[in-house]
Order: sequence, then C-alpha cells, then structure tokens
Amino acid sequence: MKYAWIGQHAGQWPLLWMCRALGVSASGYYDAKRRAGQGRQAADRAVVARMADIQQRHRGCYGWRRMQYELGQGGAAVNHKRVKKLMRQHGLQSRIRRRYRVRTTDSNHRFPVAANLLERRFGAAAPDRTWVADLTYVHTGEGWLYCAFVKDLFAGKIVGWAMGQAISGHLTLAALRMALGLRLPSSGLMHHSDRGSQYAANDYRALLRARGIAVSMSRSGNCWDNAPMESFNGTLKVECIYQHRFATRDQARRAIVEYIGYYNTERAHSSLNYQTPAAFEHAWQARQRKEASPAA
Repeated sequence: MKYAWIGQHAGQWPLLWMCRALGVSASGYYDAKRRAGQGRQAADRAVVARMADIQQRHRGCYGWRRMQYELGQGGAAVNHKRVKKLMRQHGLQSRIRRRYRVRTTDSNHRFPVAANLLERRFGAAAPDRTWVADLTYVHTGEGWLYCAFVKDLFAGKIVGWAMGQAISGHLTLAALRMALGLRLPSSGLMHHSDRGSQYAANDYRALLRARGIAVSMSRSGNCWDNAPMESFNGTLKVECIYQHRFATRDQARRAIVEYIGYYNTERAHSSLNYQTPAAFEHAWQARQRKEASPAA
C-alpha cells in the first residue's frame, strides 16, 4: 500500500521525501515497481492469448466492445483502454469492411411498387412481426453466386435463404418459402424489401398476399430504408466471404450456410446486449410461457 501511494503521488513530491515519511527505502520502491511491471506483463500475455482464441473462434472479426464483453464472460474484467491497446499491439483488431461493386437491384420494371410501411422502424416487439429481405453476391472461380436472405427484425435472426448462379424471382421465392416453412408466421407480419423486380414480381407478391403478409418497399435508390439487411450483407462479406477464395459455387454455398448457423447461434450481437439471436429469442419465448402459465 505504501509503494502504491508513492507511485500515485510521484509527480507531486520528491520521491526521497515520501520514502522517508513512510519509512521505506527508495530501492524497495523501485523493486516493487519492477515486480508489478512483471506481473502486469504476465497478465497481459494471458489476456492476449485469450483474445487470440476469441478472434480465432469468431473469424477475426470481433471489435474491442465484443472482445471486452467476451473476456468478462470468461471471468477476465479488463478495462476497455487496455483491451484496445493490446488488440492494436498484437494485431488482433477486427477486419475492415469492403465496398459493394455489383448491382443487384433492378428497379426498372413495370410491376407495382408498394409504399414504405416500415419507415425505418427497425425494431420489433415479437418474433415474426417484421421481416426484411435482400440479395447479395459472392465471387467464385465458376462465376457469381447470388444469395437471397430473409431476416427477422426481432432478434436479427436469418430465417430464410437461397442461392443460385443467376438473380431471379425463383431465388427470392425460394428464400421466402424457406422462411415461411421454418417459422409458420401468424397474422400481423410485414415483409420489407427494396423495389427490385424480384420482390415486386407478381408471383412473389401473390405468395405474400396469400399468407396475409403486408408488403413494404424502400424508396427508390435509398439503401438506408433497408439498413438491417444491408448490415447483414456487409457483415457476411467481412466475416465469411472475404476470408476465402472459392473455387466453386458449391464451396461458397457451404461456407455461407455454415456462417448463417454461426451468426444465428454463436455470434454476440451488441444490439441484443451481446446475446446471440437464438438465445435472445429463446429467452423471450421462455418469458412468454411463464407469463401465460396459470401460476404466473
């Protein structure tokens, strides 16, 4: 305690005065300071090893906030400044996003376009109240692989997907049918997308209408109206696609399906208080069952 007090006030009074006042030697103070530094270095090595394991498990894509949370979950309460410093010193920062280059939205069509009912209200009070959908792409040695996704806004869970070598209405329909089959949504669901021909097509909207699903579309040329889906596409590219060189479309397809499982069940989401979508949804369902039970 004496040495710690001296270290805290080193800039206020002469070192020898403080040592005499507290009855300690200057050499003892320097020895204690050296031992503390060695202990800190050993602690830093342990933290860095833990962070390296976390980055390996999460594809090198955790930033300092998720890293600090994950360390805390493992029992290591580390100051955020220390986390950022160690990540920077040891090359453990998250990967940088890249820009999109391929155009996937064709708004030049004669299909009817729906109004923007979502109006950037990106939250949902329960599962299967608001779905968002979009297309993206992956480069492979065989050419482009196009991907259609459906995301539930309640927990950010990916609930439907389909992939193929061409952008078509069949692709988006397959993703929608998967989501409908897996989730079996009740009434009150809204589906939001851009106004591309794949989502405005008659058969796509007919399926939504047959299931009683309200149709919402982004304004022309405004990607922010579908920001949660754009965010997932960017995250998918950084954490999965840009880490590989796919020789075939099948390789890319398998990697993306595996990533969706990781995204839904293992990846901590800051918007969910660092829970996974599956855990967040499961906790909500458990609360609903408890509230509905006679003993509640």
